[in-house]
Amino acid sequence: MSARDTVLQIVPHLPGTFDGVGDYALNLADALSADHGIRTTFLVAATTFVTSRNGYTVISGMDARDCTELARDHEHVILHYVNYGYQARGVPFLLRAFVRQLRPKLRGRWVTTFHELYASGPPWKSAFWLHPFQVRIAHDMLDASSACVVSNAPIEAAIHAYDPEKKVHLVPVMSNFGEPQLTNFGPASPRRWAICGGTALIARSLRLFEHLHPLIPPDFSAEHIDVVGGRGDAAIGAALDRLKRSRPHLAVHHYPEVGVELASEVLRHSSFGWIDYFGAGKVWPGMLLKSTAFAALCAHGVIPVLSHREGPIAIEGDTLPGPYYLTPGATNFPPIDQVHEMRRRFHDWYYAHAASRQAARVYAEALT
Repeated sequence: MSARDTVLQIVPHLPGTFDGVGDYALNLADALSADHGIRTTFLVAATTFVTSRNGYTVISGMDARDCTELARDHEHVILHYVNYGYQARGVPFLLRAFVRQLRPKLRGRWVTTFHELYASGPPWKSAFWLHPFQVRIAHDMLDASSACVVSNAPIEAAIHAYDPEKKVHLVPVMSNFGEPQLTNFGPASPRRWAICGGTALIARSLRLFEHLHPLIPPDFSAEHIDVVGGRGDAAIGAALDRLKRSRPHLAVHHYPEVGVELASEVLRHSSFGWIDYFGAGKVWPGMLLKSTAFAALCAHGVIPVLSHREGPIAIEGDTLPGPYYLTPGATNFPPIDQVHEMRRRFHDWYYAHAASRQAARVYAEALT
């Protein structure tokens, strides 16, 4: 295979280790290979002794001395940018230095996926003081990029505020828990629920669900809830125990550190999925499309129920149903006789706009 058929995907951590960004990159690599004949090499910023993952070559570390060889062997680069992934305080100076060395040597295109741009916070948080550095590094990554990929409109707007001419492709994140092709949405009970995602999101969602589940309309009141993902965390265990005690007839199952096949099998049997994405933080309209948990629910035809009110969500004029929500002051659920149809519409919308094959198509276009 020639260099022009190969892309170097730069990621903060080893793919396939329950890391959202790494799993995204791994799913993208599979789709780029299957549909476009583009082979991936992973360059992992963190130290790893693994040299292969799922058949893809893995290189560890960002050594500027390797840039000539990397540019010789790879036509293009996809950089997965998440500033806190590359440096604990969100100021990845080492990454910036590496990009400055590699970029001029690269013959092809440089596509940066901005999973995050930069953070902000109150004066007692480090993000407040480091914000100017985070912004500057993000702008340097933008300057190095031929094109960008983002998952939501707020990040797209922030990029265009800095560079109105930068080419930006908007693609919602894909599911890390599988992408089943479903046709039958009838068997799942409207009272079967799921919560999925990483440890922090699951713990946060469970805590709020404890308080709000009495407000769920009777037709949808949970009889069974599957918790998919995360680790065997003490906070999650305590929340599950409290939920079982408060509702002894509620069947609750947790599948921690679950593989994709089992996660997908469990999720496809639920009708509703609960997600407290923003917690106590500010609600950013449209930012939900960067949530892999939201993507996993949609991919499996599970109707997401949010802990906040959200305006219409649309990609290329195709509007997602709902959004449905459960808050202390109000609830919004579909009519009981439309649950199966809503499940189908979420599933079909995901495949039209967010599935790995759709993402690979956009990346392949950005690399040409």
